[in-house]
Amino acid sequence: MRLTVLTDYSLRMLIHLAVKPGGRATIAEVAAAYGISEAHLMKVAHLLGQSGHVNTVRGRGGGLALGRPATEITVGEVVRQMEPDMALVPCLAGGSCAIVPACRLKRTMHEARAAFLAVLDATTVADLAQSEGHLQELLGIAA
Repeated sequence: MRLTVLTDYSLRMLIHLAVKPGGRATIAEVAAAYGISEAHLMKVAHLLGQSGHVNTVRGRGGGLALGRPATEITVGEVVRQMEPDMALVPCLAGGSCAIVPACRLKRTMHEARAAFLAVLDATTVADLAQSEGHLQELLGIAA
């Protein structure tokens, strides 16, 4: 299973907001902390705002904040929101194959995807942000 950069950046933004004192940060702060493009993060912030994972405040003193407590946002829900296609093999997305009536690969891949998502569903953004002090230091966030 390989996740897109969009999903990676989404999770990074949520972790940043979870460890930031006061919980508010700008796109520029998040981009600088991770060394990634502000343009990419603008798209990420927009999508996270649409899904309710992030609240956005425009203007002076504005920024981004978690839309819900970090303990209530699961990694699984974020991955499902950001990933356009979770089909591990074409037949999971309805693709045709000559051996579908006798194939065990489809069931195996479906079970593998379900197990992957079960782990992500059991993990919250708060879990990812548990080493808050160390993460703050690594991200250049003043405590």
